Order: sequence, then C-alpha cells, then structure tokens
Amino acid sequence: MILIGAWLVLKFACLFINRLFIKRRLKTGEAEQRMQTINTLLQSVCRYLVYFVAAVMVLDQVGVRTTSLIAGAGIIGLAVGFGAQHLVRDVISGFFIVFENQYVVGDYIQAGGASGLVQELGLRMTRLRDWGGEVHIIPNGEITRVTNFTRGSMRALVDITVAYDEPIERVLSVTRQVVEGMKSELPSITEDPTVLGVNALDQNGVTLRVIAKTLPLKQWDVEREIRRRLKEAFEQESISFATQQVIVTEHPARSEESGREKDT
Repeated sequence: MILIGAWLVLKFACLFINRLFIKRRLKTGEAEQRMQTINTLLQSVCRYLVYFVAAVMVLDQVGVRTTSLIAGAGIIGLAVGFGAQHLVRDVISGFFIVFENQYVVGDYIQAGGASGLVQELGLRMTRLRDWGGEVHIIPNGEITRVTNFTRGSMRALVDITVAYDEPIERVLSVTRQVVEGMKSELPSITEDPTVLGVNALDQNGVTLRVIAKTLPLKQWDVEREIRRRLKEAFEQESISFATQQVIVTEHPARSEESGREKDT
C-alpha cells in the first residue's frame, strides 16, 4: 500500500508540474528550453523525495529502526557535503541561472573570463564556443557576472577620425547622407542610424561618432557596413582621414655643424 501510494503521489505531482509549466509558458512566452529544464529539475527533486519517504516508511513497517538509519545517513551526507562543496555550489548556481533566465542555449554571453555562444547549459557547468572555435567549459559556481549580448536591441557604434583641416560641417553632411536610409536597406537595423557629431579631439584629428540600433548579434555586421560606406563616400568627396603626423625639428647648433661639414 505504501508503494502504491508513493506511485500515485509521484504521478499526480509530475502531472501537476507539467500542467503548471505549460500554462506558464503559454502565458508568459518564456523560452521552451528553459521551462523544460526547470520542469525536469523539479520532477527529479520530487521523485527522489517521494522515493526516500516511501523507503523509510517501508523499512519502518518491516521493523528496521529508521531513526538510527536517518542519523547515520545525515552524518554521511554531512561528510560528503564538506568534500563536495564546489559541486554543490555549481549545482545551486546553475539552478538559479536557469530559474532566473540569465541566458539560454544560443545566446552570446560574456562570463567567467570568456565570451562566446552558449552551446550547453547544465546545472553544473556552462559550455561556450567563441568566434575562433575554442570551447570554454565554465563551472557555474565561478560565474559571478554575466553580460548577455542577445537580449533586446543592440547598439552598433562607429567612430571615424578625419583630419583637422577638413570642414566639419561638410564631413557631417556627407556622413548623414551615407547613413540615411540604411534602415530600409538593411533589415538588421531596427532604428535609423544617428550621427552624434564630434566625439573627441586628439592629436591625430577630429573623431565623429555614429550609432544605430540593431537586432541581437547583428551589431558587428552593421558596424562593418557603415565603415565600408563611409570609406567609399569619403574617397568620392576627397575627405581625408586622419593620419599620425610626426614633426622633426633640428637643434640650431647641430644645423650649423652640418652646414660647416657641407662647406668642407
């Protein structure tokens, strides 16, 4: 009767968890993979809890002193816990990463000193693959800060530096003509690019800044396209980019000595 009761409780608990997460996913539109991960985790916890309670009740019915057994299991569990602190920390951190929806498979993130696409998200570790193809395996307990590049609109940012002798208003006008209408040509741009104006004055030239809102993971493609178009437009309009200039001055005494050497 105890085993039958445990089986029925487990069936009803799993059914309740499944329906609960199906309704939540339909209502909130959360990622299916994240909801499935939490669903499986809760079902596993519920299953082990029911198995443990049923086993204790069965042993009690056959005359085994379960109090001493539970005390011994507690001591063993305490010893194992001290030896597996990092494992427990990784599992707890992984649970909160999944539960809080910090990132899912397919997101581009920066975490644990590495960045890349999330290939695998588990309760113990996260697997990232960067642009060079290297795979980074990071224990979830070592992830203290996560930067997610795939949530909402991203920003493409382009800085261009022109020479000081170029008329700024003319350069700004040409830049606005280049970026105007790019949204209709590139579907990855969500908002029209904006020319912010002069962003910096340094020893090389005048730096102008252009920004644009893009779809996730498309900001780098948009930045490359903006640079290409500006390069072509500036060449057509004979606008010079800034170049590093080196001015060499000669000491008067050395110039006199060099002149005497030439005379001799």
